[in-house]
Order: sequence, then structure tokens, then C-alpha cells
Amino acid sequence: MMRIQLSRLLTSAALLAVAASALAQTTTPAPKPEDTEIWEPVPKVVTATPNFTPPPSDAIILFDGKNEDEWVSNKDKSPAQWVVANNVLTVSKSQGNIETKRSFKNYQLHLEWKVPASITGSGQARGNSGVFLASTGSGDAGYELQVLDSYNNKTYVNGMAGSMYKQAIPLANPGRKPGEWQSYDVMWTAPTFNEDGSVKTPAYVTVLFNGVLVENHFELKGETLYIGKPFYKKYDAAPIKLQAHGDKSEPMSFRNIWVRELN
Repeated sequence: MMRIQLSRLLTSAALLAVAASALAQTTTPAPKPEDTEIWEPVPKVVTATPNFTPPPSDAIILFDGKNEDEWVSNKDKSPAQWVVANNVLTVSKSQGNIETKRSFKNYQLHLEWKVPASITGSGQARGNSGVFLASTGSGDAGYELQVLDSYNNKTYVNGMAGSMYKQAIPLANPGRKPGEWQSYDVMWTAPTFNEDGSVKTPAYVTVLFNGVLVENHFELKGETLYIGKPFYKKYDAAPIKLQAHGDKSEPMSFRNIWVRELN
């Protein structure tokens, strides 16, 4: 009889432990976007002038104002169909993200972008776009340099213009008024991987925003994630991607995009 009672007690204890574990799992809150938002310290505002830089002789011209021959849809690799007019490339939200036909490893990138003068909204819903320095899949997979109106527009500082989204806070805020052209100059060092997919060397990025250094050889912790902590996924070379963000603000524009491949 005592053996039967002991067996019943052990069974009951085991069932209670399983129930407690299941309860703990069901009550653990799911990750939220806010978990990885940083709001302070706020980078100082500086006055700067965008850097309109003609491409050097060895540059690959990605957009010169004439066509989208170097771009395809990120979704299905069909020809890009954003709007080209007056030497400017404007986001078409109906098509979604576009990316370069070519893939790159290490490079120097220059591009210029503009928030519409008539922009409305606030925070992340104000001129939101992005430059993915390595597009590793469809949608928002990859490493994103944030594009956003950061002129008198409060948001989390690791999501403002000049940030590596949710990772690197810009060292300063040289953002100009909506309707004025801005520039990014980027030096990208791609990550390398061992055969088993582990990281051999991490990615590094240096960014000048309107000629002002805002990211200084920053070591990335992995790909951009809206929710959760970044982590690396093995890839070799990858396209450069421009984002058509899903907010309700008016579409962004780009011009003078070129890249120089580095060894």
C-alpha cells in the first residue's frame, strides 16, 4: 500500500511540475518592438550641407536620373517600377522594396534622399524608408541604415535617420528640413562566415550624413530586426535594397546613387 501511495505522490508531483512549467510558458510576455527602442541620450543637432558628389571614374552608377536598369523588385526580381521623373527616383509603395541586380561585398556607397516638403505624421510614420546595405532576403531582411525625417521629429534614437536600425545610435543629428536633399556616404565591410555558419568577422559600417560622421566603424551584432535582438545569418555577396515602407506618409525620393567595390 505504501508503495502505491508513494507512486501516486510522485505522479502527482510530476504532474504539478509539468503544469507549473506550462503555466510559466503561457504567462511569459511575447517580445514587443518597444523592447529594443532606445530614447536617450538624444544626439546633438548640428547644421550641415548635403554632399552632392559626382561619381568617380571607377564607380558603378546605380541611378543617374534616367532609368532603373540596375534595379529589380525585391519580391520577385521583376524589373523595378518606381517612378522616374526629373532625374529623381520616387518610391512606389504598391511595388514594394527594390534592390540592385548586382550583389556586393565590401563597398563605398553614395546616395541622396529627400523627405517630401508636405510630409505629415510623426515619429516613425514621417518619411520612413531605409537603405539595406546587404539585402539577404525578401521583405526587410538584411542590414538597414535608417531613412527618416529627423528634423524636429522625436522618435527612439536607434531608429532616427543615420542609425543602423535598432543597433547604432547616430553620433549627431545633421538632418535637414523636409523638402531639402540629404546625403549618405557609406563604407560597408561585409561580415564573413565559417563553413558551419558561425561568424568569422562581423560587419562594420561608417556613415557620413550630410557630410557629418554619424557612425564610426560601428560593429554590427547581426541583421536588422524590428522585434528582438539582432543575430547573423550566413550569406556571401548581397544586393543593396531601398525600402518602400508601409506607413501612410508621402513617398520618399532618391537621386545620384553610385557604388565603388572595395577589396
